Amino acid sequence: MVGARAYIFFGLNVIRFLSIVSLILVFASSIFVIVTDVEAVNAFEAAKQSGNVTAQDIADCEYIENSTVPNQIGGVFWAVINRLLIIFQVVMLFLSEIGWPSAFFDRFFPVLGSDFGLGALGIFQGLIGAAVLSQHVDDFTLVSAFFLFVLGCINMFLGLLFRESAKSRRSITSWKDEAKGVLPTTNPRPAANLNLNRTGSSGSGQSYTSSTIYEEKTQDVSEFGAARGGSRAGYGFGRQGEKAAGLKGFLISKPLESLPRYAARPTSVPTQSSRSPSPQPHFASSGSAI
Repeated sequence: MVGARAYIFFGLNVIRFLSIVSLILVFASSIFVIVTDVEAVNAFEAAKQSGNVTAQDIADCEYIENSTVPNQIGGVFWAVINRLLIIFQVVMLFLSEIGWPSAFFDRFFPVLGSDFGLGALGIFQGLIGAAVLSQHVDDFTLVSAFFLFVLGCINMFLGLLFRESAKSRRSITSWKDEAKGVLPTTNPRPAANLNLNRTGSSGSGQSYTSSTIYEEKTQDVSEFGAARGGSRAGYGFGRQGEKAAGLKGFLISKPLESLPRYAARPTSVPTQSSRSPSPQPHFASSGSAI
């Protein structure tokens, strides 16, 4: 049965494919618009030179006929620059979508790199689509720009939903790595079942020793709860650990205090006896004593 991660992977890659298609269409339509604008400007200049267009017609015309070029100073230059910038942005977004070169984007364009989600990509697509749709263009350019704008809105939503993990979820390399199972999922065999490739009695003795040590360690771990990742935590070195060791028959003795070898030895001080001194005899001399 296909899991939820598989649906997310295929769904994100479908959006990725449609995004690439929309970028290709906008790239082609931008080149088509540049060619159309240049032809329209050349026809307009030829009409002015032939006298077919009067000064009043030029003043009343805001855009050159059949083009997106404004009828003003430097209009042709800025119209061409606009299309060239759109083409440059589309190329960068296309390379970001195919993930090459990822190191270049991670260093110079981090928002389009692998550490960021799809939100920034959707914003750039929406801006390009809105810039194209704000002008009077032909049907092919209109449909391409609208398609790119819709994909940009979807990518912005996916960026808010999955955040920075969106690109890793749709990555084909990460999908293959997880499918291979880099880490083993089975438990390792106990030491008693391992074949040490020894011959004779030494091999059997070594196997018996290993199995005995393994069983003792397993018993100690189960008694004191020190296994990592188990259902209960260890007792540590506090009162709980001392209490648990006492219940199992282990005694914890306080280590003897000792001085380091380089420390000076203490000078001997005469000790005083704890016994009370013997009373001195007192003799009372009588008057008749010699």
